[in-house]
Amino acid sequence: MTLRLAMRIVSPPGPAATLSILIFHRVLAQPDPLFPGEPDVARFDALLGWLRAWFNVLPLHDALRGLARGALPARAAAITFDDGYADNLLHAVPLLRKHGLHATFFVASGFLDGGRMWNDSLIEALRATRCTHLDAGLAGVPVLPLRSLAERRAALDCLIPALKHLEPAARAAAVRQVAECCAVPLPDDLMLSSAQLRALRDAGMAIGAHTLSHPILARLEPAQARREIAEGRARLETLLGERVALFAYPNGKAADDYRREHVDMVRELGFDAALTTNPGVNDRYTDPFQLARFTAWDRPRWRFGLRMLDNLRRRQPVVA
Repeated sequence: MTLRLAMRIVSPPGPAATLSILIFHRVLAQPDPLFPGEPDVARFDALLGWLRAWFNVLPLHDALRGLARGALPARAAAITFDDGYADNLLHAVPLLRKHGLHATFFVASGFLDGGRMWNDSLIEALRATRCTHLDAGLAGVPVLPLRSLAERRAALDCLIPALKHLEPAARAAAVRQVAECCAVPLPDDLMLSSAQLRALRDAGMAIGAHTLSHPILARLEPAQARREIAEGRARLETLLGERVALFAYPNGKAADDYRREHVDMVRELGFDAALTTNPGVNDRYTDPFQLARFTAWDRPRWRFGLRMLDNLRRRQPVVA
């Protein structure tokens, strides 16, 4: 049995259809030795070819309407990106257009025009520093050797999880400590500018909201969380001059990163749907404010296909 036929059996058309939503963040010009799993142009180009061969890839807003009506084709899929990196426009969009595909880009609007996400500050500081070790004086973080590429990868594997779920002000302070220890200038062109955001929309792509500053919502007071969601969308709507209908939870794991109160906030604020990073597929019974997303990173082609097929059998966790 071919993978395409197996996928059709598991994801048939009509009322029993399922929707796979793929999630990406960046498409690099060249492979990054510090993060070899991050897709570059060649890898993303190949992956889009595989998706076209196995799936019926739809614009997300069309796919969600079809899902609600029980009118999706077999093997339905949609493509999304999170955060708002400039390489989404520079590298991803030309390849999407080459393959005749569409994507929705969820943008944390507070980083537009020269901003930088906290994890990228860590990554770029450790990438460029000439220090042979890092002693930032952070609680629970040992002195980290930085003599080789492997040691710098290991240092990031320690730092990022240690800081991810800190309260935002504490996390920002910790990142500043690391950057000061590394003593290198940090880039200010990683994220989209306002003009690039509009160019992304004008290229035929869709824009969704992803909060203002990408906090872990579950770590915020309710008023803070609501403000992040609402103001993040408001800035996008001002820049684009149009309604922003879709939302993606930062980090996106049920219970750890968002809770029922945040699902209710998103609904009350008038969004049409919201996306998580819980793996699995979506069917007509899926909560439209807790849609699952998954992307396989396996190589070669057949292993990628098998992993996507396996995901078609999964139903995502949600918060009650």
